[in-house]
Amino acid sequence: MSMKKFIIPNIVTLFVLSLFWFAGVETIVPGNDTLQKNIKKYVQTQRRIIDNYVDQVDVTELYKNSVKGLVKNLSDSTANLKDTPADTSFGDIKIKSLGESVDKFEQAYLYVTNNYPDENMTERTEDALESMFRGLDPHSVYIEPSLSDDIDDEFSGKFQGIGVQFNVIQDTITVITAIAGGPSDALGIRSGDRITKIDGESAIGFTNEDVRNTLRGPKGSEVDVTIKRPNVKDPIQFTIVRDDIPLYSIGASYMMDDKTGYIKMDKFIQTTHQEFMEAMKELQDNGMERLLLDLRGNPGGYLSQAVAITEEFFPQGTKIVSTKSRHTRFTSAYYSRRDGFFKDKPLMILVDEGSASASEIVSGAVQDHDRGWIVGRRTFGKGLVQQQYELVDSSKIRVTISKYYTPSGRLIQKPYNNKGGEEYAYEIYKRGVDAKGDAMEFVSHVPDSLKFSTDAGRTVYGGGGIVPDHIVQPDTAQSKIVANYMLRNRVGFEFVRDYLDENGDAFREKWEDNYDRFNEEFEWSKEQMDEVFSRLKEKNMVVTDTLSKPEFKSDTLFIPQGHLEEIEWMPRGLIKAELARQVWGLKKYYPVRNKLDETIEEARKMWDEVAKLEEYAASHTIPSKNRY
Repeated sequence: MSMKKFIIPNIVTLFVLSLFWFAGVETIVPGNDTLQKNIKKYVQTQRRIIDNYVDQVDVTELYKNSVKGLVKNLSDSTANLKDTPADTSFGDIKIKSLGESVDKFEQAYLYVTNNYPDENMTERTEDALESMFRGLDPHSVYIEPSLSDDIDDEFSGKFQGIGVQFNVIQDTITVITAIAGGPSDALGIRSGDRITKIDGESAIGFTNEDVRNTLRGPKGSEVDVTIKRPNVKDPIQFTIVRDDIPLYSIGASYMMDDKTGYIKMDKFIQTTHQEFMEAMKELQDNGMERLLLDLRGNPGGYLSQAVAITEEFFPQGTKIVSTKSRHTRFTSAYYSRRDGFFKDKPLMILVDEGSASASEIVSGAVQDHDRGWIVGRRTFGKGLVQQQYELVDSSKIRVTISKYYTPSGRLIQKPYNNKGGEEYAYEIYKRGVDAKGDAMEFVSHVPDSLKFSTDAGRTVYGGGGIVPDHIVQPDTAQSKIVANYMLRNRVGFEFVRDYLDENGDAFREKWEDNYDRFNEEFEWSKEQMDEVFSRLKEKNMVVTDTLSKPEFKSDTLFIPQGHLEEIEWMPRGLIKAELARQVWGLKKYYPVRNKLDETIEEARKMWDEVAKLEEYAASHTIPSKNRY
């Protein structure tokens, strides 16, 4: 069949179908047709971008990027596409409408289909859609169907499965902890258990994805697992009925001292505000007078949850955040709808370069209204709002529809270009180890147009994240070098796992019902720490008398004589925290781990600054500013 005979009938068919799609009519031909589905995905994606993107878009660039993506991964790397519908030189082409873009993309698609019949056109279409987004911002993306459900689960606050946290270690699924209240926890499955079979089939050699695919499933369904438990001769058989497994956004909440409550918030999901209020109630019942809210490493999430958390710290009518767009339907402002339950509670917030989006909304509002003290390092600078849309095959796209501004008018978003997200994503690693120097460099380049004032008249800066009120240097002490090497090589994790294999029953009998005493009194012996360091040496850590400070090269860590003795406290504490995680779960990990955290220790000395800010704000704030 000639290419002409193949293309012309298909173009006519697709043109007719396109008329129906543009008119909003659903598929009129059976829905399993790959060609029809892929072209419809292209139509849906480009239409959503044109209709909703925060800035004006160039349809020509959307089309060009799509065709480049369509052909970039052709299996025939020598393919000559010049002067064909899939030619990516384009010349002086100018696309005037969505209809014209679709028509030309169809021609390129059909040319590839006809001339390269072995190509997987679904994958090539996904390449095209991913490339279409390359001309936009780094947070507008295409999400393939296989990832879509996992991402939805992450932010919905629950998933359905057996309820374990696991790691695949030496080809074997090892339970880290059974999630409290889940079906595995109810059956007595515990940390250290090895899952060797699933539904009678060997699970040895499973990848993380294999584990998720086999252990997750609809609520009420059953799965049989065979478990090898340390110090138990025979395998143990369990039939687990899958159930809703809650996902938590509050990593830890506990009293740091008689007055200070601590909350570690890991992300903003559907249940975050509810979790936060429950944690605050428990802390207040335990005598909390002031709060240290840890948003370090929190990448954000739902805007509604960020607003709900923030308004708990303010009186009714306080402006929290605004969004601006070229579309009026996406331009709005958010105010606290009532007096917050904690509007008079002294507040300190920890942030770093991993704090983004919703974390920056919370910290930006608190700073702009002089409501609390922000401590740490300059935040990521993610101030773009995405809307998610589902496509015909359950894949999804996220399109940036507006930009976040703090109450004083600061744009949270840091600069980006339209050449893809790698440089943008890794910008935080180029800030160096000097947090104060980074902030000074940032501030020194901020033009007057990006200088703003808080309610009380303090100067704050827009154009790239939130600059804290007090900057804390990242811990660059040499004590972290060995500790990081230990974590990277899983030495601490494996040491704790083996320790519990041998001593788990005796340990649990002594400590499991005495966590607070464990936190205060438990210590590793010298012999146990010697064993840890022996394992590090087996992982290419070399002690030498030729160096004055640690040096890493060629996958080997070289440390000077006597260095281990100087920094032994750090790995000792980290392994104790890992022990707490494997026995009690993540919520009991942080109280142990935080004793090693220099940022927290520095912040705890600054409550006088919070009091001074409160006094300053009371005498300088204009009451009506940023209010109704």
